[in-house]
Amino acid sequence: MTYNPVDMTVWAGRVDSEEAGASTRWHQEISPLPADGFEPDGIAILGFACDEGVRRNKGRQGAKEGPAAIRRALSNAAWHLPVNAWDAGDVSCDDASMEVAQNQLAAKITFLLDNGLKPVVLGGGHEIAWGSYQGLAQHIYAEEKSARIGIVNLDAHLDLRNPDIQPSSGTPFRQIAQWCNANNKAFNYYCIGVNETANTQALFEFARERGVKWRLDRDCKATDLEAIQQDIKNYLTELDYLYLTICLDAFSVAVAPGVSAPSIMGLDAVTGCEIIRLILKEAATANVPVVLTDIAECNPLLDEDHRTAKLAARLVAEVSQELTRATD
Repeated sequence: MTYNPVDMTVWAGRVDSEEAGASTRWHQEISPLPADGFEPDGIAILGFACDEGVRRNKGRQGAKEGPAAIRRALSNAAWHLPVNAWDAGDVSCDDASMEVAQNQLAAKITFLLDNGLKPVVLGGGHEIAWGSYQGLAQHIYAEEKSARIGIVNLDAHLDLRNPDIQPSSGTPFRQIAQWCNANNKAFNYYCIGVNETANTQALFEFARERGVKWRLDRDCKATDLEAIQQDIKNYLTELDYLYLTICLDAFSVAVAPGVSAPSIMGLDAVTGCEIIRLILKEAATANVPVVLTDIAECNPLLDEDHRTAKLAARLVAEVSQELTRATD
């Protein structure tokens, strides 16, 4: 496990110097995160270059290269944020020490949150979620012991497999459930875009026992957006803070081929993006801060025409805009 400060050469793109008005792009605005002296309320990009969890879960490896691919795809996106954006570098897992890397990720996230930044973490396999939640919990429960933290996961998989033999990319939310049980905290988990054929009866039974909410992929069409919005409103009434985690395999293979387990009947890009925007807007309306977002399972080794990285980059831009708009 290593921590690598960002290599800013990955941020490169066109410069529209002929334009009279504001015409900058992400590569012109983002800066390496300094050790101190940065303003709060900015966006902090942090990479989790790891797919050891995918290997353990017998998936297709390559997501370790995801953070760099997403940065490259985001570089040329037009800049629309009213706050600073910082690149906080990468936590990398170069061997089988996934748990060490997750702990390091948690520490970095806690640092960013403690300093008033809004982390957007780029994966990496969905083992990212265990490290992300640890960092979030350390930040929030240090000050608010009774806070109610909720998780919304866009994912074809519940990722509730039993971690007792070996944690993997398929176990993070079961690990969170176990941690919540051991620490007398409520386990508030809502998974959107679930592929029924990719999750066993045992996983659904565990989900029922723990009060997990889910919505199947076939119920995530554009015509379902009003119902989804109402579900989100209802869910937010139980919460004080929200963690949004996005697994790119929730999207159709047509727009996200570069994932460990492609989805034939996954979300289309427009509907999936609108669901994410609904989550963020309803959270802002309900005064439930979205304190952490991560994006998992971008595998550039399998990514035809860089479609998955481009989708992830668009999601980073959309999430960043909604998060900063909520605090304007």
